[in-house]
Amino acid sequence: MREGDNVVWSGSWVAERLGVGLDGDERLPELLGLALRRNPKRAHLLVSNVLGKHVPQSPGLVWRTGHDLGVRVRGLLGAEEAARAVVLGYAETATGLGHAVADGVGLAPYLHSTRRPVDGVPQAGGFEESHSHATSHLLLPEDPLLLAGDGPLVLVDDEFSTGNTVLNTIRDLHERHPRRRYVIVALVDMRGGRDRERFDAFATAIGARVDLVATATGTVRLPDGVLARGQALVAEQEREQEREQERERAQGLAHGRGAEPAAERAARATRSRIDLSWPDGLPDGGRHGFTPGHRAGLEAALPAMADTLAAALGPARRVLVLGFEELMYAPLRLAAALEDTGAVPEVRYSTTTRSPVLAVDDPGYAIRSRLVFPAHDDPADGPGERYAYNVAGGGFDAVVAVVDSAADTPALHAPDGLLAQLAGHTPHVVLAVVPSYVPAVAQPPATAVRPLSAVAQPLPTVAQPLSAAAPSPAAAQSPAAAARPTTAAPSPTAHERASMLAEPLRGPDFSSYAPDEVGWLLQDLSDTELEAPTEEREEAIQSGGAHYAESLPVEYQPSEQYQQLFKAALETSAARIARAVGTVTETVLAEVPRRPRPGGRTGDSRPVLVSLARAGTPVGILMRRWALARHGIDLPHYAVSIVRGRGIDANALRWLAAHHDPADVVFVDGWTGKGAITRELAEALRDFDGFDPEIAVLADPGGCVRTYGTREDFLIPSACLNSTVSGLISRTVLRADLVGPDDFHGAKYYRELVGSDVSGHFLDTVADRFDEVADAVAGDAAALLAAPDRAPTWEGWAAVERISEEYGIHDVNLVKPGVGETTRVLLRRVPWKILAQRGAGADLDHVRLLAEQRGVPVEEVDGLPYTCVGLIHPKYTRGATGADGKAVSA
Repeated sequence: MREGDNVVWSGSWVAERLGVGLDGDERLPELLGLALRRNPKRAHLLVSNVLGKHVPQSPGLVWRTGHDLGVRVRGLLGAEEAARAVVLGYAETATGLGHAVADGVGLAPYLHSTRRPVDGVPQAGGFEESHSHATSHLLLPEDPLLLAGDGPLVLVDDEFSTGNTVLNTIRDLHERHPRRRYVIVALVDMRGGRDRERFDAFATAIGARVDLVATATGTVRLPDGVLARGQALVAEQEREQEREQERERAQGLAHGRGAEPAAERAARATRSRIDLSWPDGLPDGGRHGFTPGHRAGLEAALPAMADTLAAALGPARRVLVLGFEELMYAPLRLAAALEDTGAVPEVRYSTTTRSPVLAVDDPGYAIRSRLVFPAHDDPADGPGERYAYNVAGGGFDAVVAVVDSAADTPALHAPDGLLAQLAGHTPHVVLAVVPSYVPAVAQPPATAVRPLSAVAQPLPTVAQPLSAAAPSPAAAQSPAAAARPTTAAPSPTAHERASMLAEPLRGPDFSSYAPDEVGWLLQDLSDTELEAPTEEREEAIQSGGAHYAESLPVEYQPSEQYQQLFKAALETSAARIARAVGTVTETVLAEVPRRPRPGGRTGDSRPVLVSLARAGTPVGILMRRWALARHGIDLPHYAVSIVRGRGIDANALRWLAAHHDPADVVFVDGWTGKGAITRELAEALRDFDGFDPEIAVLADPGGCVRTYGTREDFLIPSACLNSTVSGLISRTVLRADLVGPDDFHGAKYYRELVGSDVSGHFLDTVADRFDEVADAVAGDAAALLAAPDRAPTWEGWAAVERISEEYGIHDVNLVKPGVGETTRVLLRRVPWKILAQRGAGADLDHVRLLAEQRGVPVEEVDGLPYTCVGLIHPKYTRGATGADGKAVSA
């Protein structure tokens, strides 16, 4: 990027403010810029200039970059091995790059992972990114044997940083279908020294050759404290941008302008739809596999499709072809073919994305502008914001939006949708819809699928009001949508209507808690059979065949010995719990009124407690009791569901937003382990304005939050039991056949366990100690509020990653740190072993008892930052335990 006659590196803005730098190949500044994002693990973002994701680039350059890497892979493997290879790309960022690499290899079929489930297509594998919020990757090849061969597997990602995701993928696939050779391909290899050593050790351990091919190599230089300073810088920039928007709105009103300039431009813009005549039966990408035969079919069709595009664009001189999330390759090849025609002097290519990034209009910053619009493909994880970067202000005469037919929905054409957002920044928007490929194994009866001609009706080519730009009735149901069990989704605005959502469930009809203690934003599934044996659930979860939230474990029925242990532990720890409850409540009462609200106002209303069901619910009730007993404040309290990998219940958030000021909402949980739910909540709330992602917890041994009662890892007796200490409510359930788009997540009320219920006893025992700890609480809360730095340290996450590697587990989701999480492992999962801090005392009596009952070894270790850590069996099949559920002796 140039400013005057000087070349300005698009990472200089971040580098100057945070001290972040790139060391290595001289090409790195040419290939990469820097931006900022809200992320508890890493504030900076490496932005590729040649990927075609965030930065519009010449499509020919984007394709050649990937193609040339593929040519290098073919040279490395040789023609014979290249013909036996399979190329695998990562969603969403590397789907197009991986496809271009496969083009360069020339003889290899291509598959990319996906975050879009397709009904009827069996899953051939899956994996998660431990560092990411949007973690779940699915492998859905049409040919189930695609990944079963023993030829080389080529894995393609845009950036190779730590290598965890790629190595975890190889580890998972190698166990299913061992291979002698793997090749990892990336635009940039940015691993540090320790990660390189781990990479070499990994290859030796699996007995395979693992090569790496990259365009450039280097490392990212990060000064101490960069994470906290980066987060503070993001917050500062967002506040400044909000103030600037307020000033612009005020100036517009002062001059009699009732509409934003972008909206005025959108009303004048021309919007049209074109039929590309996409070849019948040709996949739109590699979601289900793309063979060399498919490649030949696409090559033959591209010239005619490019001519169709050129004719629709008329005299436009600078054009952007904009792809859609995972749909990167088809738009890339269309853009490159358009570029080759010479009909348009300048063609650029980029795609929309799910990733939220801060935009700063500075030549030294990689993300200059940001368009925000709602998701328009009925995503499995619910509605949310999507983004297009560096489009606004790009000077484009026309933008060609290329989407698949599953994404050609009313939300795409809505007044705040992608097409309207584009129309505010270019005089001509062209929509090109590629039919979503549905594998034969998922095809419905022929009468249920509309022909392509029915879903590609042209939009008028004259300027028109935004409301008139909705798709035709036929277009509202794509072939992919027709293959689903349900019909096309209703208008997205219908999901926003709070009146459609049920009122909270309350005791005694749902839970044994008093009706004023908590309102459950859940649906009652008490009459549904959801329980499965622990061993069956574990095998299904670890094999990728099911998600843990789709079923329930059989409720553990404690022995008399265990119940006595619970009662003794409660008596011993009640005062300590009461003190933590008081400290966290006083902190919340002091800080919530100070939260910023629209217009710069501060709140004068009471906090609204929203506990994360179910571990957070007893804590939320105790916080409510403290506020009432000590201050006479009656705090509203609700319980909502949050599911790792699936996010928080979006309908519950809509209900809360309709009934309370989101700025007053305080999310409450029992304790932190490694912080997975903390990150899950922060990511989910990006799609909802006004909510603060901070979680208030009783105990924060993982160093994951800034609002807590204590950071000690001690026994909270409510962790010892399941529903019988949580109002007789099960853990929450999220399953597509039970939870519809307008439903709350579900849970069961175990009325039959009323004889064993100690929920009220737990609450009363702790609340009885409130007066006793009042003075100590006052000191603790004052110290916490006055602390200069309460930023999360994430020490727990680092310990979990270390344990995962040291014990050969290689999956952080199978490492459960802290007393509470270890207890859950013993009650609900298939435990492998327990790590206990050497010399840990009575806090672990119940853990030792449960471990003895299940035949699980307890290993005392030094230097453990938690009192204990539970390890789930890393290679679980039903043979890993005996018939009684106890571990099989080695």
